Amino acid sequence: MSPRYRNGTNQAGTVIAIVADVMAFILGLWILMYLLDANRANDLVQFVHNAANWLAGWSHDLFTFDEAWARVVAGYGLAAVVYLFVGHAIAHRIHRH
Repeated sequence: MSPRYRNGTNQAGTVIAIVADVMAFILGLWILMYLLDANRANDLVQFVHNAANWLAGWSHDLFTFDEAWARVVAGYGLAAVVYLFVGHAIAHRIHRH
């Protein structure tokens, strides 16, 4: 295998890991903003909320806890953990080859 090909593969794995980290960061940031009762009229809060809703569309209403904060933490937190785990697993797999 040529060194140039391996370098490209390492870069692809790094990009995948960074994308997974950014996705998890956005989800974690929304959880923090929700728990701290951030002003939802703020443009940054709205952007983070919309991005988190899109990223966690499959999991944000997965749990039916009585408390709203528990639903947010569990639903968005699950998505963040899955993105981190899957993204870094794929990146590690790419780095090995």
